[in-house]
Amino acid sequence: MKAMVLENIAPLRDNRNPLRLIDFPKPVPGSNEILVELSVCAVCHTELDEIEGRTRPPVLPIILGHQAVGKIVETGKEVTKHKTGDRVGVAWIFDACGQCDHCLSGNENLCKQFTATGRDAQGGYAEYMKVHEDFAFAIPSKFGDAQAAPLLCAGAIGYRSLSLTVIKNGQSLGLTGFGASAHLVLKMVRHRYPDTPVYVFARSPKERAFALELGATWVGNTTDRPPKKLNAIIDTTPAWKPVVEALNYLSPGGRLVINAIRKETVDKEYLLNLDYTAHLWMEKEIKSVANVTRRDVSEFLALAAEIPILPVIQEYPLEQANEALNELKDRKIRGAKVLKVKGNS
Repeated sequence: MKAMVLENIAPLRDNRNPLRLIDFPKPVPGSNEILVELSVCAVCHTELDEIEGRTRPPVLPIILGHQAVGKIVETGKEVTKHKTGDRVGVAWIFDACGQCDHCLSGNENLCKQFTATGRDAQGGYAEYMKVHEDFAFAIPSKFGDAQAAPLLCAGAIGYRSLSLTVIKNGQSLGLTGFGASAHLVLKMVRHRYPDTPVYVFARSPKERAFALELGATWVGNTTDRPPKKLNAIIDTTPAWKPVVEALNYLSPGGRLVINAIRKETVDKEYLLNLDYTAHLWMEKEIKSVANVTRRDVSEFLALAAEIPILPVIQEYPLEQANEALNELKDRKIRGAKVLKVKGNS
């Protein structure tokens, strides 16, 4: 099968074409697995972390991609939850042990044996992929394949992040960075918390203008002070600086939720200047987001179909995966980037 494969880990500045199009062995599903013929796979910032070595090292060579959508073309002999012809998606959560306290409580994202799609198992930048039937998600008919793909990670992780803010309708929310996940969070907020003002912090004038188009109350640069202190802020940036700046903008008892697997830059001057009184005093909280659970994905897909949430997307042929990744690295973002593998999306 055709696949875009990562064979070496290195900064994008040293290799602007880290993925190579090759003929890769077509996967064979096991007894509890399904084989999915993919039509699309969305691009995520986590792929940059994998390419540049900020996550747990992937098993090389690896097919990246964890927002994949397609149709089941083969099922293992013990599969009962899906059938051939069903349209499904595969998210970042590829597998977990199913037996530890975290798994048994529905928090399999915290499992020590958590397996990530496109890092620990072959992902969706390919024509086919296999996955255990328990970790494939039915795609609501409301969405085309390309519309559904970003919902599987950018949407689901945004859903988890918004839940972790524990805000109530009418309380203020900040978003630092305005890419694939944040623009879906804003759409969610407009539905779930119609009286909540949303303040967007983004370096790019285009991202700020996009946020206003989608209903942001106020927009500014990362270091611009909003007109009021905020009850909660979700950080979706790849840097440390916006985290420290965001702590300045929280009201007493406010919570900062960091929606990022890794940070690209440490920004030591900001880390070393973290001031207890200015940044953490008055019972401010910092909460990290660790992956997603199956429940997050399922609940968000249902919510997205109900609203409905239709992500803004930019499409690229599979062969242009490197171009899409470089644009993401260079912050050339408007919504979510989606790779077209085959067929109509």
